[in-house]
Amino acid sequence: MTPINDGSIDPMEIRQAREMIVHSERSPMRESSTQDSPARTLTPFRSAEREETVILVGVPRPPAQRLAETEEHLEELEQLTRTAGGVVVEKIFQTRIKIDPATFIGKGKAEDLARRCEEHDIDTVIFDDDLSPVQQRNLERMLGRKVIDRTGLILDIFARHARTDTAKTQVELAQLEYLLPRLTRLWAHLSKQYGGIRTKGPGETQIETDRRMVRDRISRLKRKLERIEQRRRTQRKSRRDIVRIALVGYTNAGKSTLLNILTGSDVLVEDKLFATLDATVRAMEIGKRKVLVADTIGFIRKLPPRLVVSFHSTLEEVLEADFLLHVVDISHPHMQEQIEVVRRTLKEIGADRKPVITVFNKIDLLPRPEMITALSGAEAGSVFISAARGINIRELLDLIRRNLDERHVERCFRISPPDYRLLSEFHRLCDIHDERFDENGIVLHCDIEPAVAGRMLKEWPDRLTEIDGEPRTT
Repeated sequence: MTPINDGSIDPMEIRQAREMIVHSERSPMRESSTQDSPARTLTPFRSAEREETVILVGVPRPPAQRLAETEEHLEELEQLTRTAGGVVVEKIFQTRIKIDPATFIGKGKAEDLARRCEEHDIDTVIFDDDLSPVQQRNLERMLGRKVIDRTGLILDIFARHARTDTAKTQVELAQLEYLLPRLTRLWAHLSKQYGGIRTKGPGETQIETDRRMVRDRISRLKRKLERIEQRRRTQRKSRRDIVRIALVGYTNAGKSTLLNILTGSDVLVEDKLFATLDATVRAMEIGKRKVLVADTIGFIRKLPPRLVVSFHSTLEEVLEADFLLHVVDISHPHMQEQIEVVRRTLKEIGADRKPVITVFNKIDLLPRPEMITALSGAEAGSVFISAARGINIRELLDLIRRNLDERHVERCFRISPPDYRLLSEFHRLCDIHDERFDENGIVLHCDIEPAVAGRMLKEWPDRLTEIDGEPRTT
């Protein structure tokens, strides 16, 4: 994070505009349009020698949002700020029935906030709600400090944690769409300084140029994400007959830790928000069945809609899954609200009708173990585990196995004439109970998913038939 108060005598807007110019000149966004690599991220925070001091601002709006709820939201905003590298010095609340269109919090409160910023030598002010470009500009003028909102903060964290090309592309797209309407305030000072009467100042020319470059870059990123989605659809098609499970949940609920213990993988695990941005798919064996488990991006309250859109290719792993493991941090004081946030987000992306197993994680951190008894009665089809300590993992695997069994039905088939390639497909996709040869071919009794059986009957109509009444051999 870079402090704003560096002793410079330049006005705030001029410094911001210069940062924007320098950053854009160094960014691939300024390079040839034939380049398809993600541009350097345009983030509100950058690394610095010292941590940046921050004031958080929450605005309760009764009756829809009361003070206690806003306090909870600022606790999470403080976590986000720490993840981005900032230090929260103070939290400020301003109850309003109606939002001020110019400053969000009203002129009087903004003046009081400016005094607090001066007293504590604050670098940045972060609002828990989205600010319009006009509100952000007006507040920065009044405070003489950098002002960002919750969306800008989350975008910064995403930019810091993006490691793969796909994640970087998704984050950059969201950032540029967030930046586009805010270019006006960054270039306003130039047109004021140089624009004359009935003349078009260079600032106006520059903003038009930057807007065009940003829009062009957005178009290229969208085309690139379309190619990524097409490639992932092809990959999913190749594994269409394998059961797929998606891990979903609030950020930092322990999804990656659970993926590692289920599949024996070594996915990055960190105790911080949004450590995982990419969908990571690993294989595991449940009985004789191969299962693919996908770890997906964590959800959070007030998740910016542009992020949901930008991360569509990652969230497709949830949409394509056969069922979901909803991982819940049972030790979190606001667990129930986090559950509701995840359920609302699943509904927004069209995955709310998927079968779900609720996995209450981190039971080793519970202050009151009796919570398990209360929740087990309220949440049917749930299991209580500690992924970090390996507690009750066997119970989870048994519950997954029962769900898999419910998806399979016993069927009998004849392969005639014998086709060993088709026979190997049955062994790969089904649980074979009985297999025998007769004068007409190969007879199989197996547990198979109806959809898989339908596809195989359609692909091998001249060799595969379903039969009834064939007794098993003993």
